[in-house]
Amino acid sequence: MNKTVVLAALNAKYIHSNLALRYLSKFQNNEKRHHVQTMEFTINQRIDFIVEELFRQQPDVILFSCYIWNVEMLREICPILKKILPHCQIGFGGPEVSYESETFLSENPTVDFVIRGEGEQVFTEYLSYLDQGIPKSLSEICGMTYRDGEQILSTPQQKPLDLSLLPFPYADDFHDVENQIIYYESSRGCPYQCGYCLSSIEQGVRFVPLSKVLPDLQKFLDANVKQVKFIDRTFNCSKVHAMAIWKYLYEHDNGITNFHFEITADRIDAETIAFLKTVRKGLFQFEIGVQSTNPQTITAIRRNVDFDMLSDVVKQIKQGGNIHQHLDLIAGLPYENYASFAHSFNDVYALEPEQLQLGFLKVLKGSMLHQKQKDYEIIYHDTAPYEVLTTHVLPYTDTLRLKYIEEMVEIYYNSGKFIHTLAYLVPQFETPFAFYEQLSLYWLAQQCHYRSLSKLGLCDVLRDFIKENPKINLHDFEQNLKYDLLLHEKPRKLPVWLPDTTQPWRTAIQNFYHSREEIQKYLPHYFPLEHKVWERQTHIDVFEQNGKEIAVLFDYGQKDLLGNAKTMVLPHILKH
Repeated sequence: MNKTVVLAALNAKYIHSNLALRYLSKFQNNEKRHHVQTMEFTINQRIDFIVEELFRQQPDVILFSCYIWNVEMLREICPILKKILPHCQIGFGGPEVSYESETFLSENPTVDFVIRGEGEQVFTEYLSYLDQGIPKSLSEICGMTYRDGEQILSTPQQKPLDLSLLPFPYADDFHDVENQIIYYESSRGCPYQCGYCLSSIEQGVRFVPLSKVLPDLQKFLDANVKQVKFIDRTFNCSKVHAMAIWKYLYEHDNGITNFHFEITADRIDAETIAFLKTVRKGLFQFEIGVQSTNPQTITAIRRNVDFDMLSDVVKQIKQGGNIHQHLDLIAGLPYENYASFAHSFNDVYALEPEQLQLGFLKVLKGSMLHQKQKDYEIIYHDTAPYEVLTTHVLPYTDTLRLKYIEEMVEIYYNSGKFIHTLAYLVPQFETPFAFYEQLSLYWLAQQCHYRSLSKLGLCDVLRDFIKENPKINLHDFEQNLKYDLLLHEKPRKLPVWLPDTTQPWRTAIQNFYHSREEIQKYLPHYFPLEHKVWERQTHIDVFEQNGKEIAVLFDYGQKDLLGNAKTMVLPHILKH
């Protein structure tokens, strides 16, 4: 009789899905040949709830997918499970336990084994060992670290997997990832040796054959899924591979699905840029790691990416106006002090990415910076995610300052809800970094970090902050802010201090909505519908710009990937 095996994951958020568990369960039909169940939770759920749900399955084995965001919670869960399921074998797999696995087992006595590195083949052999007794011992399975009495033993590393053997990880109708982000990979490994990253440990890059990738992608396209995120560490490390996939997606575009890729800009040539400018707006989304623009830092972390070349590529892609770009910086790297980070921030901000991720160094086990932590006097949290506290050039006071600058960037910039407001405000400060720095100081002085603020509350903070700067024109600020607020949703409530500029034009606006000719011309997709639908899905407001009044139509039924409504200027309305 087959043993009951539960594959379990604690995802960071509900919208995340776990690709690793799906590979393990579907590899060589494991879920059909053996009694394998997959269960996904989140780190926001109660430990007792997770334990109860696992207990109900009465598993013989539980294998957890382990990452820096869930390992500490799993350390609490496993001792409880051992008490109520004393005969259940508990295993871990994933990047957080693939290095120093023997130490991990010695520190966590209720964990029985670790699957190191790629798990598909190891897990399959383990299932065969459980159900058929072939092999006869865990010592015959490569890629295992396990307990044998009082001893902790490790077998040799498993050979790299032939990626053509990877199964399609999702159900045909995608019911298993409804309302969740869908992840996919077309390669494993990375050509770079970045000192902060675990991908640098694996030598070389292996690619999933295009003969498998392209039919897989067609399944996403046929199902009209909203977004697919490739988890390839450097998707475009092979131009041939990347272009084959990009061209296929371009030629088979369904007009709906967005594909997210983590790329390196220095491998994008003129031919590739010319092609990328032809794709549908919203088809592709790029994440590009900059990390720092300090040459000494780049050398220390073995990043070796030319920032001038990267900047040129980012600018050319932006000129196309059709690809959302997300650029990353890491605080706490060697030789990057507060002033240096400010310089890196300004360099990247000038590229006007749709998102600027300001992250903090995670000192990951197995990484080069973990090995050299003493050289750079890196002090970090003992518990996951092992985030940096101080370095040889960054005291904790500066780390704290950067923490709140990061919060301002997340709230006001990366939210995408203050685009035009920031475009107006930031140039009026000495540098972009200076703006976010001063805003963070005001935020702290007003003790906003103690409160949970609504969107209108955030608007109040921003207005009160800029009122202390006499150089800034309050009227122009308000006009930009109102535009941003209306861009995301039909107004139910606006800040009380925003002037109502539509009052003199109420009759003209009502006449527009009662004119079938106007609706057919400007909103043809609503024309066959009832009159109340036109007004519910749209909004017209009047803005003052350079002494002139402008009427703008907001269509909330047509939004882009960032949630921005489609807009149209209606100059004739104000002539009525």
